[in-house]
Amino acid sequence: MKRIVTSLCGLLLILVSSQAAQPPNMLMILADDCTHNDLPMYGGQNARTPNLDQFATEGLIFNRAYLAEAMCQPCRAELYSGLYPMRNGCAWNHSSSLPGTRSMPHYLGNLGYRVGLAGKVHVLPKEAFPFERVKGFDANCVRNPTQVHDISAVSEFMQRDSTQPFCLVVALVEPHVPWVMGDASAYPPGKLKMPPNLADTKLTREAFSRYLAEITYMDSQVGDLLNALDHAGLADDTLVLFSSEQGSQFPGNKWTNWDTGVHTALVARWPGVVPAGRRTDALVQFADVLPTLLEVAGTKDDLTDTLDGQSFLSVLKGQSHQHRQYVYGVHNNVPEGPPYPVRTVSDGTYRYVRNLLHENLYIEKHLMGIKGNGLLNNPYWQTWIWDSWDSPRTYGLVQRYMNRPAEAIYHTATDPYELQNLIDTDRGKEIRETLSRELDRWLLSQGDPGIEQDTPQSHQAAKQGAHRFRPPMVKK
Repeated sequence: MKRIVTSLCGLLLILVSSQAAQPPNMLMILADDCTHNDLPMYGGQNARTPNLDQFATEGLIFNRAYLAEAMCQPCRAELYSGLYPMRNGCAWNHSSSLPGTRSMPHYLGNLGYRVGLAGKVHVLPKEAFPFERVKGFDANCVRNPTQVHDISAVSEFMQRDSTQPFCLVVALVEPHVPWVMGDASAYPPGKLKMPPNLADTKLTREAFSRYLAEITYMDSQVGDLLNALDHAGLADDTLVLFSSEQGSQFPGNKWTNWDTGVHTALVARWPGVVPAGRRTDALVQFADVLPTLLEVAGTKDDLTDTLDGQSFLSVLKGQSHQHRQYVYGVHNNVPEGPPYPVRTVSDGTYRYVRNLLHENLYIEKHLMGIKGNGLLNNPYWQTWIWDSWDSPRTYGLVQRYMNRPAEAIYHTATDPYELQNLIDTDRGKEIRETLSRELDRWLLSQGDPGIEQDTPQSHQAAKQGAHRFRPPMVKK
C-alpha cells in the first residue's frame, strides 16, 4: 500500500511539475496607424482610452519602442519575422517577403504553440507567415464601415486545448482610414488640441475628430479582448502585448522616418513576472519581439546570427533598464508615391535622418493625390496649401513635408515632433558624426542598395517574390 501511495505521489509531482513548466500563452493586440503620442499613456491630450489606461496600470510601458518602417506591411513583416525590412525582403508597402522567410508560426509552432491571427493579415507570401486564421475581426482596413467584431472565435481559440499554449495576434483595423467608426460627436473639432506637426485648418480638425473617435472604438475592442481572456480564466497565465503600429495617416506621421512615424506604443502585461504600473526607457525595436517571445517560450536555439532582433525578456522582468544602443529606420516611397528613400538611426535622445533624394519633392499619393473621380483622397491637405499663402506656420509644415534637407539632426527628447533641425549647430554636427557612422555600419550589414532599392522595378520584383536585392541572411 505504501508503495502505491508513493507511486501516486510521484506521478502527481510529475504532473504538477509538467503543468508548472508549461510556458505562458501569448496575446498580441495591434492597433493600425495610431500615432503613439496621441494615446493618453504617452501624453495624448484628446483621445479617451479607458481600457488601455487600465491595462497600462497593470503592465510595463515602453517609452522608447520603434519599428523600422512606418508602413503596414513592412512593420508587420519585421514584427513576425524578427528581421529588418531589407533582410526579410519586405522593404516596400504592398510587396512580399523573401521566399523561405521564417516567422512566428514556424518558430513558436516548433515549440508546441498554436499560433493564430485574427483581423488584418497584410503579409506575404502565405508560406512565410502560416498563421492559423481566426475569425471575428475585420481583415479589411478600408471597409466602410468596419465589420462589427465577434469575440466568440477568439474565445474558442484561447480555450481550445489547455494542454497546449497559444500565441494569438489580433490585428485590429482601427484607426486606419477611413475614419468611420466610433462617435466623432464626442470630439468637437473646435475644442481639440492639435499636435504641432499638423496644420490647424477646419477640415484637418474635422478629420482629427474622426480619427480620435476611431482610437476610442479601437480601445473598446482592446477591452473586449482582455475581458475574453479574463472570462476564460487565462489572464494570469498569458503575456499580453499591445502596440499601436506606426503613426497615423496624417502628413508627417505614417510613411516617414520621423519619430511620429516609427515610434510605436508598446505595453506588456504578465502577472507575477512583469512589474505592474511601471515605465522603462529601454530602447527596443519590433524585430526584438519575436526573439523575446521565443525566450519566454523556452527555446534552446541560439538565433543570434539568424534574427536581427534580440530578446528583451530581462527588461520585461524588471531585471534590466537597458536593451539597445540604437534603433534604425528605412523608408522606400514606391508604390505610395515617386521614389524618395530615407534612412534613419536614433539613440533614443537624438535622431539622425538622411534623405537620399532630397533634391526631389516628397509626394505621397494617399495624402496628396487626386483619384480618377477628381476627388482628393484626403481633402484637408488642400486646405494646407490654401492656407499656406497667409499662414507662415502652415507654409512651414507644407515645406517641411515636401522639401526636405539632405540630412537632419533632431533632439527628440525635447522636440518629440522633430520640428527643429539642429544639423548646422555645433552640437548637431558632433552628434551627426557619431550617428551617421552608425547608420552607415548598419546599412552595410543589411546589404542596403540605397537609391536603387526605391524604384518601381525593385518594388515590382519584390511584389512577385523575385527580389532584385538579396541581403545577407547571416548577420555580420
